[in-house]
Amino acid sequence: MFGFGPATRIYLATGATDMRKSFEGLYGLVRDQLLCEPLSGHLFLFCNAQRNRLKVLHWDGSGLWICAKKLMKGRFGWPQSGDAQGKVVLSHEELSLLLGGIDLAQAKRRRWYRQVTAEEHSAASMKF
Repeated sequence: MFGFGPATRIYLATGATDMRKSFEGLYGLVRDQLLCEPLSGHLFLFCNAQRNRLKVLHWDGSGLWICAKKLMKGRFGWPQSGDAQGKVVLSHEELSLLLGGIDLAQAKRRRWYRQVTAEEHSAASMKF
């Protein structure tokens, strides 16, 4: 898989998408259905009705990429509802889990703790 920076957002189109769509068709879905800019450099994920195939649309600065994955057994745990535009924003970790076959609806995020250093605490208290 490609390495993406923390500024790269990952948008998942809820519901089913016709997997016969190619560059122009998926570009149009991103623009018209998800109300996003396809040439933004973000990732856009689409899945078929059987939830055993997905496509990723990505602009790398010089052209569009379409990456596809077909599961030989099983289904992707695909969300069926999102916001008003029918999209869900995923974290990079959630994308890895989804591609690895983990159902995000059944996964739960654990609380974690990070100790704040004295320098970070004093810098935070100085901000108005």
